[in-house]
Amino acid sequence: MSSHGATGVPVLFKGVGSGKFINSRSCLGSLQVFEVNAVNIRIPGCTRSLASESSQRSSSRRQTRKEVSKVEDPFDAPTYNIPEKPVTFTEGASYSILILAGLGVAAAAGYAVFKELIFEPKEYKIFGKALERVQNDSQVRVRIGSPITGYGQESRNRAARQRIPNRVWTDEDGNEHVEVNFYILGPHGAGKVGAEMFKDSVDKKWKFMYLIVEIRSPSPAQLLLESYVPA
Repeated sequence: MSSHGATGVPVLFKGVGSGKFINSRSCLGSLQVFEVNAVNIRIPGCTRSLASESSQRSSSRRQTRKEVSKVEDPFDAPTYNIPEKPVTFTEGASYSILILAGLGVAAAAGYAVFKELIFEPKEYKIFGKALERVQNDSQVRVRIGSPITGYGQESRNRAARQRIPNRVWTDEDGNEHVEVNFYILGPHGAGKVGAEMFKDSVDKKWKFMYLIVEIRSPSPAQLLLESYVPA
């Protein structure tokens, strides 16, 4: 370290361990005098300024790193930090009612299907008996051919074809009657069938009141296959 004079004289200072010299003139000639062990040491005023600036830059870099570290990617936030809203008693009761209602609808649909498959409706039972009687009749087979199929309505809609028009009632003697009307189709022609059966209150068997087949093609004809004659 070397110095000349107190003001305006170039003074060179060598930083410890840095190998660099600082010209006091670049510090605008300002020197600060310190006494250490009865020796006056002159230090340029810019030394403090440079140290202060270096400290401020270090602090600024640390603050920037802290700010950067505090910024989190919202897409990386774990979902378990989302607080769960507690379910109130009213909401729980509403959910229970909805679940019970759904189970009720499913049970009703299941029962309807079960009843449809296991407990065959009366009109379908009478339709089956009448169609079987028509299919086994030689007069009908000669006119429209065989095999013979039956269906409820002349429509391309499958549900309409499966729906059998019917009428159910009970007579004055307590006998249940079922009347059905349906169409028949064979390889060579088609026709319409009208039938009525009643359930005998004595032997509990279904018996024909009448069974009429109206042949419409290829040539019109009307056939009476069954007619009830009281014993």
